[in-house]
Amino acid sequence: MTNRAPNEARVIPLRPADPIAPREPLWRDLVGDVLRRERLAQERTLKDVAEAARISMPYLSEVERGRKEASSEVLAAAAHALGLGLGDLLSRAQGELIRLTSHRGPVRSRGGAPVSSSHNGLCLAA
Repeated sequence: MTNRAPNEARVIPLRPADPIAPREPLWRDLVGDVLRRERLAQERTLKDVAEAARISMPYLSEVERGRKEASSEVLAAAAHALGLGLGDLLSRAQGELIRLTSHRGPVRSRGGAPVSSSHNGLCLAA
């Protein structure tokens, strides 16, 4: 017998969480942060950028908050609306990734061996 309400969902992690290892940042969070930071630096509203990019304002808001995994077309449109190329946006997101993960120790495989990761290149697969 459990103390949970009948409609309460139970989360079962796919892998046990490692309490020592910090969580890797998600790409969608990094890209969203870059978009929001650039929009605010330009003192532009969500509405203005969304209209220029021809995407909905609520969707752009979700992308900026890292709640939606935007397609490359949407990211390119948002970047262009801010005067950036898609490469500029992705390069800035990569810089954030490096900044956030550079203080960590080496990444290790399941067997414990170090995995080389220079972050010198950017590779996205869909």
